Amino acid sequence: MVDDSKPWDDRLTDDWFEADTDVEPGDTNIQVAGLDVQPHVFFISIGVIIAFILLTLFYPGELMANAFGETFASPEGAFGWIQGGIVGHFSWLYILAVNLFILVVLFFALSRFGKIRLGGVGAEKEFSDLSWVAMLFSAGMGIGLMFWSVGEPLFHFADPLLGAEGETAAGAEVGMATTYFHWGFHPWAIYGLVGLGLAFFSFNRGLPLTFRSVFWPVLGDRIYGWPGHVIDILTVFATLFGIATSLGLGALQISAGLSFMGNEVVGTAVPTGTGMQVGIIAVITAIALVSVGAGLDKGIRRLSTINVGLMLTIMVTVLIVGPTVFVLGLFPQALGTYLSNFPELALWSDSFDNAPYAGWMNDWTIFYWGWWIAWSPFVGLFIARISRGRTVREFIGGVLIIPAIFSFFWMSVFGGTALHFELFTEQGIMGTVFDVGEEVAMFELFTLLPFTILLSTLAIILVTTFFVTSSDSGSLVLGHLSSGGKHDAPRNQRIAWALAEGIVASVLLIGGGLGALQTAVITAGLPFALVLVFLCYSLYLGLSKEYRTLESDEFAEWIEKIEDEQGVVVKKSGSGVVTNIRDTGSGRGGTAEDD
Repeated sequence: MVDDSKPWDDRLTDDWFEADTDVEPGDTNIQVAGLDVQPHVFFISIGVIIAFILLTLFYPGELMANAFGETFASPEGAFGWIQGGIVGHFSWLYILAVNLFILVVLFFALSRFGKIRLGGVGAEKEFSDLSWVAMLFSAGMGIGLMFWSVGEPLFHFADPLLGAEGETAAGAEVGMATTYFHWGFHPWAIYGLVGLGLAFFSFNRGLPLTFRSVFWPVLGDRIYGWPGHVIDILTVFATLFGIATSLGLGALQISAGLSFMGNEVVGTAVPTGTGMQVGIIAVITAIALVSVGAGLDKGIRRLSTINVGLMLTIMVTVLIVGPTVFVLGLFPQALGTYLSNFPELALWSDSFDNAPYAGWMNDWTIFYWGWWIAWSPFVGLFIARISRGRTVREFIGGVLIIPAIFSFFWMSVFGGTALHFELFTEQGIMGTVFDVGEEVAMFELFTLLPFTILLSTLAIILVTTFFVTSSDSGSLVLGHLSSGGKHDAPRNQRIAWALAEGIVASVLLIGGGLGALQTAVITAGLPFALVLVFLCYSLYLGLSKEYRTLESDEFAEWIEKIEDEQGVVVKKSGSGVVTNIRDTGSGRGGTAEDD
């Protein structure tokens, strides 16, 4: 029965769409030391994280030898063994799963489900389109774009796929297309799937904003028991190691940038070792704590806007002072190569392990797919948190297409400029990048361009602000997960997780550098690949039920009654499904123009 004593918009949510459960987010929480935590998720996660830190810092080589029959003299050897085992046995799972995710999100966007609004038919947008897109970039892969945009095209230029010859024009074209492949539609499809699932089950079903909620159609109230606890614990691990990987990459690049600036400007050598990188993490984590204290609107939103401004400034400057015409021509040509070879790139698994590609999947595609999957609970939950009021079609379109196109152009500007110097001048940087590492690639490129010091300074600032927003938004997400799905975890809780992110990133660098970072995300992403496959099915069930309600005769009769009694304006699709409701009296609800 509909309770007529409640406001119409509360009745709309409570009586028609919310999950049939008496459990509220955070019902089983405990409060301790200013924290509001779900005890099973929080304390088990913290215990395993501490064990990992101690195991890495005080590495017991004999224990590894006894357990696995092999002796690893250092954590680097153990990390490499783990990574090789996962890639050797499960690369096929990563490849099939990630391609499935693209098909699924396109189906949701283009099908009848595309008109469904996140938060219900009366939901308003919390952020403007510009702020929303800016936050997508800052949370999604800002540090990665800075770290890999010069180095990766050079590596693929030297050893290209698709039968191209290395260090030739054809190799450069394939190298850019391969870079597009790793930074294009596949990662953003993963983010879009996770974000859509979390936003739908939280905003439309009134369930906790945690990963356990996406299992509601199958588990029901059991999501609040041990099955749900296990799901959220796995989510915490994947999220933490995904964030730590990005922070570790950021520290590597900032260290390289400071060393470059020290040599070029001050004339004093700046150390670039692990100690320096850990110090950078400590300092910037401290800065991130200030942003955490400022909150979502004042902290992440403002820094995200600054990030986008700095990105555009650096990109446009490099485009203008670099080989402009070459880059503008390379962008559509590489895009065409990427799209025309999309099936081959997307499904290639290196099954025959032919030279020169031995180990290529390990270092590139599987690392990226594992990184994006491990990163997806964080990015997906953050995107969900900022996407209330958008339709499924608008959400998928924004998440899948806009960031991917920007990433393509960004890679063309920086990678294309580097390739131009390699192909047409005697001033290439490829040898230095291969010898030292990808973290120096952007700064080496700047030495070949005007405004070297200015561009390098802006790049260091941008990586730093990306570091801060990643840590800040990561602590927000981990706060949701550890508080039983509450939308506003206590500030102390978010501060604690920001510290944990910095500590784990430091430990990974101490334990094995870039190799340890790669192993961490590939390992953390493996169980989540299966979880996301299940999410496809669960989300389909949820959207199907929502659509059936929206097109039902009973719901149509209720809407007509509300139109007569409340004076609301109802917008419907061509098939008659309600897509939006505007309250002309109180101003509550979404605006018809938003659709």
